[in-house]
Amino acid sequence: MTAPQENEAAWNDLPFEPDNFSAPGPASGPASGTVSGAPGSRESDASTSASAGPSVEASEPTVAGASRDGKARSTDPAEIAASFEEASDLNLTVPDPQDESLADFEFHDRIDRAWYVCDRFDLQTDIWRGRILRAVRDREKVSGEGRGRGFLKWLGDREIAKTQAYSLMALADSADTLLAEKTLEPEAISNFSKRAFIETAESPVEVQQLVATSAQDGNRITRREVKQLSDEWLSMTSELLPDELKAKAADRSIPPQQVAPLVRELEKLPETHQAEIHRAVAETPDLETVKQVTADAKNLTRYLDSAAQSQTLREGGVEVLEALEESLRIGCLDAASDLVRQTAQLEQAVAKLYITWKRLGQVADRLYVDTGASTPNLRSLIACVERVTGKSIEVSLDETGENSVRLQIVDDEL
Repeated sequence: MTAPQENEAAWNDLPFEPDNFSAPGPASGPASGTVSGAPGSRESDASTSASAGPSVEASEPTVAGASRDGKARSTDPAEIAASFEEASDLNLTVPDPQDESLADFEFHDRIDRAWYVCDRFDLQTDIWRGRILRAVRDREKVSGEGRGRGFLKWLGDREIAKTQAYSLMALADSADTLLAEKTLEPEAISNFSKRAFIETAESPVEVQQLVATSAQDGNRITRREVKQLSDEWLSMTSELLPDELKAKAADRSIPPQQVAPLVRELEKLPETHQAEIHRAVAETPDLETVKQVTADAKNLTRYLDSAAQSQTLREGGVEVLEALEESLRIGCLDAASDLVRQTAQLEQAVAKLYITWKRLGQVADRLYVDTGASTPNLRSLIACVERVTGKSIEVSLDETGENSVRLQIVDDEL
């Protein structure tokens, strides 16, 4: 058996089928789970569909069906637990990087196959971790103390971060949604990388269907495939694009990956600006025009977002939209957008500076109270930082000290 075949066998020989293991429901009795059918075999449709979400079991854990060698599987919980421990040992074969007789293409092919097995296993187990976490959380809602304290304690006991837990539950929700809506067959999940699966779940329904069809045809689905299908769907169906451009995207005379960014930028703009760009592209639907209007749309978005955030512009009574029209007319939208963006960033930097300055002064005052003649070095430290805790802040811009900046803070509270 070759190394790639060994890696594939490592997945296929796992003593359980991740798609078919069922977590207990939140209102069930003792923790339980079932594994239906032999690994790699196909049970009835009813059995397969049951794996789409947590099932409610009141009995002790059982394993139904026969193993590959035809022997009945044990129902002893201890043996089942042991089988899960064995499942964690994949025994993958990683090629020797020092083997000069191994061609680069074969080396990378073996690496990709081993990584693929890990990726499939990682996605399946993370989906089930999410389902298990969801069951624990829902159980606490039913019979716990409330306010989620029991669930958080459960996470803390197992050193699981809250953000990680909710991320896993979101992954499980995505899987259950795709399975429940019959968008994706359970066995096709193994063709996804984890990040590709998450991005698919967050995509529009039409994109989900395209990706699911590709996965069910046996194709490997990574983020690249999801993005490619999403770009194609956007560039051929968006109402924000003229028909001339959509036709060129469909026959690939203009690559869909060049058109899709334009759609995403147009979605952020007001309808008036969308209409202007729509007309410009309809007049000359070529690649250079697409690139130019995409850049213009990005600058428009930055201009409008930054102008909305700038207190200086709001208080100055500037006609922001009129200024925008003038910058478009004379062809300096890029510079105008940068001006407004830098203004907003400077305001945010000043606000952050003031908050830090106030906090530093409070800490210095508190430390001064706690020190005295017995702590001369601490007093020296406090005196040193007075250069930046007073109303006048002076900071050198280089090591020589020849260039410096001095800021005067006027605080109404002082």
